[in-house]
Amino acid sequence: MRKNETQISTIIGMNAECDGDFKAEGSIRIDGTVNGGVTVTDTVIVGASGCINGDINSKKVIIGGEVYGNLNVPEKVELTSTARVIGDITTNGLVIDEQAIFQGSCNMNQDTSKRPKPNRRAVKEMQKEAKSAISDALKDAESASAGESDQS
Repeated sequence: MRKNETQISTIIGMNAECDGDFKAEGSIRIDGTVNGGVTVTDTVIVGASGCINGDINSKKVIIGGEVYGNLNVPEKVELTSTARVIGDITTNGLVIDEQAIFQGSCNMNQDTSKRPKPNRRAVKEMQKEAKSAISDALKDAESASAGESDQS
């Protein structure tokens, strides 16, 4: 097995249905339906036919099916082209393929202790530059519209 391959320790098959919260060690693949929260220590893979009606808590998630709930995934969330996610995502990494459906909000990289605080002087200077650029653009627009009315 290669280093970056995920070893799946639990499988919920295509026609299986699990009612209630589900917890497992390692990685899991879901091709059936889980009506409840899913808590896994490593990776959750939701196949194209899979459906979760509840929140997901795991290290990584790859979704090809449907999830109706919030995702709390510290490492990476990947939504393939067949994914449908209705809920909020909290993660450090997010990949959304074209055609995937995602409705909700996303919070990424929320560890504010690692971020440098912005320099107040630099922020004020950027604000002045932005105001100046807006003022110049408005003047240009006014002079252009005045020129058009003179030609009429």
